[in-house]
Amino acid sequence: MSDPISEKETMESPSRRSFIGISSAALATAAFSGLTASAQQTQDTRSAEKGISASDPGQENKPLLDENPESNMPPPTDHGDFGPIWYSFDLVHKRVQDGGWTHEVNSIVLPTSKDLAGVNMRITAGSFRELHWHTADEWAIMLYGNARVTVMNPDGSMFIDDVGKGDLWLFPAGFPHSIQGLGPDGCEFLLVFDQGDFSEDGTFLLSETIAHTPRNILAKNFGLNKDSIDRIVRKESLYIFPADLPLSLARDKAAIGGPRVASPIQYTFKLFDMTPTRKTLGGEVRIVDSRNFPVSKNIAAALVTLKPGALRELHWHPNASEWQFWLAGKGRMTVVMNEGKARTMDFNANDVGFVPRVATHYIENTGKTDVVFLEMFKADRFVDVSLNNWLRRLPPEAVRAHLNLTAEQIEKIPADKELVIAG
Repeated sequence: MSDPISEKETMESPSRRSFIGISSAALATAAFSGLTASAQQTQDTRSAEKGISASDPGQENKPLLDENPESNMPPPTDHGDFGPIWYSFDLVHKRVQDGGWTHEVNSIVLPTSKDLAGVNMRITAGSFRELHWHTADEWAIMLYGNARVTVMNPDGSMFIDDVGKGDLWLFPAGFPHSIQGLGPDGCEFLLVFDQGDFSEDGTFLLSETIAHTPRNILAKNFGLNKDSIDRIVRKESLYIFPADLPLSLARDKAAIGGPRVASPIQYTFKLFDMTPTRKTLGGEVRIVDSRNFPVSKNIAAALVTLKPGALRELHWHPNASEWQFWLAGKGRMTVVMNEGKARTMDFNANDVGFVPRVATHYIENTGKTDVVFLEMFKADRFVDVSLNNWLRRLPPEAVRAHLNLTAEQIEKIPADKELVIAG
């Protein structure tokens, strides 16, 4: 397979928006292929009439329409509305500091996603994401470069590790931690928090804790004199700031006490070292949850790779809503809700997708290169229900009664959960 997480210049290249998608007409043809000849003629006539009626001789945002044609002119299978299922990190402003930047997609801009929020962050070599802690669990994947992470358990034991591209970490809510960019070019990563309204601006920072505690209390607490306290109090928070590169990982571990204070809990995970959970001709899926990353008790994930034309099969998740982050390629998703509501959207790298709990959906690679995206859930385990799998586990008579298929046609439906189906 191709590298699921490309180098930074590939991720940020404007050419990622230039892939060619299949047309709404092609989707409509597939959706209505079972109609009789006369019904098909009626549909063709209606499509022609719709083309005339839908024409816009006035103003249009052509680049936006070209990027997501299914939003403005949906396929005939779409119906009703149940809120947005798309947003993009490229639409939110970056908070730029001396040493890096950050921006976020949460329920303020994607109000349907009430369980999870995402933060994309860049830290230059040597720079720190200031010592801090959160009200939410922090799940992360390294997108580029290298970093050193630390987290302390309430019992005082410490975890320190170096992470590279494709590695994960999980820091529980309230556990103090830090992130420092390493050479040669720092790092970039995605953070996912188990609160839909989470904001990085609401982080508990060491510098703000110091600044807003009376100085006599600081002196008494730290056992320092007034001059020392005056030096550590800052008027503004550090947040992201430059510093010298650290010593080696081994020397840092030794400096804090070595095995005597080492954490018994592993807070990082080497995603690319694991065998794919499922691999087919159409791509592969790596699932990470509490079963193979025990500390991740409240966030489950799947990294999905779809080859051109491949399909993340029709399915739904009974235990949680799905929050997606698109890393590469171009794809299309339709979400089908109860009451016949359906919405189709196109997705590109750096986009965020959302699927309500138990809603049927698929993802199709409509481009010429691999699609790579994350499926994220506020749950201890990844759970999905395959429509194909369900239909093949039912008595054939039940399927025939519902879908008007012959026994031979039913047997062509994949019997097992494929996850990914080749195009």
